[in-house]
Amino acid sequence: MPRFTKITASIGPSCENENILRQMVQAGVNMYRINFSHDIGDIQGKKIDSVRKISKKLGVPVGVLVDLQGPKHRIGNFATEEKYPITPGQIFTFDSNDTPGNSERVFLPHPDVMESLNVGDRILLNDGKIEMQVKQVEPGVVRATVIRGNEIWSRRGFNLPDTDIKTSVLTPKDKEDLEYALTKNPDWVAVSFVQRPEDISEVRDFITAHTSAPVKIMAKIERRNAVERIAEIASVADGIMIARGDLAVELPYEQVPAISRHIIRECRRLNRPVIMATQMLGSMVASEFPTRAEISDVANAAYLRVDSTMTSEETTIGANPLKVIETMEKILAYSDIDAMENDERNHSENAPENDWSRSVASMAHLNHAVAIVVFARDADSVTQISCRRPDTQIIAICDKYLIANQLCLLRGVISVCTPDSFASRDFMDVLKNMEIAHGKIVVVNGDNIGLCDFD
Repeated sequence: MPRFTKITASIGPSCENENILRQMVQAGVNMYRINFSHDIGDIQGKKIDSVRKISKKLGVPVGVLVDLQGPKHRIGNFATEEKYPITPGQIFTFDSNDTPGNSERVFLPHPDVMESLNVGDRILLNDGKIEMQVKQVEPGVVRATVIRGNEIWSRRGFNLPDTDIKTSVLTPKDKEDLEYALTKNPDWVAVSFVQRPEDISEVRDFITAHTSAPVKIMAKIERRNAVERIAEIASVADGIMIARGDLAVELPYEQVPAISRHIIRECRRLNRPVIMATQMLGSMVASEFPTRAEISDVANAAYLRVDSTMTSEETTIGANPLKVIETMEKILAYSDIDAMENDERNHSENAPENDWSRSVASMAHLNHAVAIVVFARDADSVTQISCRRPDTQIIAICDKYLIANQLCLLRGVISVCTPDSFASRDFMDVLKNMEIAHGKIVVVNGDNIGLCDFD
């Protein structure tokens, strides 16, 4: 039985070699993430070119996800590169003075943040290891009480879990990166530090102004206020990434598993694919084998029926990125089988009452179909069927490579780009070239749903 849960892999120094990227696709990668927080312009463009070349050579669609850096906030520099002592209970000042900092103050190079902070708001620095609470706000000056932490140093990133920052989700760097990326025809664009549905609309307007291609937008959920507005954000985005790293900083870490489950349910209800990300096999940056907890984490993603798991440092700077993919593939494949063989759920759960995709999933289930074949002019119909989570492989026959690549993300979907078969609606010819068992086939062609025998 084929693997249903997909694998998204981040490209970095450890796997930029075209040969390694090809081996990773053969081992199980379905989509590559290009992180624009690192490198710019042609350096990133060459990575996209490599993925396209590999996809063409292997004859299989491989998706490309461009991940924008977003408004990442950092404090200014200190007088030296040393760590400066701070004491819980002391007052620490953030100001608009760009002189080097010390144990009592530092430059805050973000006027929008300065204007957004309110008394009582928390400031979390260095991935939450330092916590402060705003005590006083004046023009160009924010004074905060140190709650936790003993030392601070230059360029620490910070999170503001209680603050609605009045800023654009697209920084000048993001606009430059996205304008360039769109010339390379990406399949998906991930938007970082989303706070509100209007952020997605802003990015969509920018994309529409620069290309006529129906590029999909993925909202990265990594802020508290994004969790609180998840239904609104998912309604306007095309997909969701659960970025558990920043979530565990902005929210109590013990809440992240429950919040992840909530987000997954909302995505299912709204027909949105969802990626589970961050530290899934983190120990394999240096180790040949994952920890037992990581194995369970990857397996749990399959049991939760996410569309895709994602690697970050494991493949970007890890010692053996190919081994990471092979490991993740084995865990997901076995867990997918177990989840389907011991399935006690309602196959139409979370489906709207009048959702036609419920009928497709139910027909496949009741007839023990070996495949659902969809003639996909766009990604929407396949997405709706996939979000019903049928335990039947979905074969999406496309006439455009962009659509086939976008569908690489979806759980249980095998996409093929065959314009001739799409035009003639000859799905039998496609199935003969695939490892599909003989039996009943549910065929979806526009509004028409039929049941056929595949001999």
